Amino acid sequence: MSKVVQSGKSDRKSKSYIMIAGPTASGKSQVAVSLAKALGGEIINADSMQLYADLSVLTARPSLSDRGGVPHHLYGVVDGAHRASVVKWLKLAADAMMLIRNRGKLPIVVGGTGMYLEAAINGIAPVPEVPAAIHDANTVLYQKIGGPAFWKQLAALDLPIAERITHGDSQRLIRAMSVITATGTPLSAWQTRDHKGALIGQALKLTILPSRDILYRRINERFNKMLDDGAIDEVRCLAARDLDPSLPLTKALGLSALKSVLEGKMTMSEAEYISKRDSRRYAKRQMTWLRNNYNAQITIKTKLSKSLMENIFSLIC
Repeated sequence: MSKVVQSGKSDRKSKSYIMIAGPTASGKSQVAVSLAKALGGEIINADSMQLYADLSVLTARPSLSDRGGVPHHLYGVVDGAHRASVVKWLKLAADAMMLIRNRGKLPIVVGGTGMYLEAAINGIAPVPEVPAAIHDANTVLYQKIGGPAFWKQLAALDLPIAERITHGDSQRLIRAMSVITATGTPLSAWQTRDHKGALIGQALKLTILPSRDILYRRINERFNKMLDDGAIDEVRCLAARDLDPSLPLTKALGLSALKSVLEGKMTMSEAEYISKRDSRRYAKRQMTWLRNNYNAQITIKTKLSKSLMENIFSLIC
């Protein structure tokens, strides 16, 4: 490993960077820290929930001890009362990447939010900003008629987009409906236009894909640790803020179930079951997206071995 460490510090003028993707609880953060230490890197968050300042435990944000002295960027930088769009994240990530390169370090982007990873590689379509009033009106409509009926209305206006969104994905459904309401042009049409803003440089894409049994065990064990580390207190503090329930942060895994415990509507055992189940389902969707869309050069199924580290070094330098 010493050869990797020594050589990895040689030249940071290159515009290459590492991107690490994987489902929740796959061990992305640990791999990122190991690579950062070996290659002289700094880490940029690409997880939409870890971007928020609230719920550090429940969103599995790396603790100071987990970071191992490696600089981490874009963790806990947006207040939960605001909406962190892909556009906003991409600008923040580009600024962080420039800062890291100016220090002669290697940027390492890590996360499991597909929209962020895709935007980093390909940029984003020039979709106009949607007025808050239109977004709020569509949120009310979704809550009134429910996901299936809302999806049917969207499909009549923008079938290509609707076919890529499930009935329960309220955030993306509302976003797509709001775009066509505000602009008169379907989101699918906007997305065919030239994309801009991709992160500068060539990404070496890694994916962390442990076996499903291992991943599901990690999810269950991690949620137990979240409870031990005070997740319920985080939820209590967030509930006291009485935020708009349509905000992205309110969709954090485990939040709704633990809030129901605080309200006396659910037992802790029920909340644990639901939260772990929902996390497993989310991880399954992430794995499907990664296999179908990510096209990683290197897949890590167990752990970061010396041979894999040497391979990464040879590709990035």
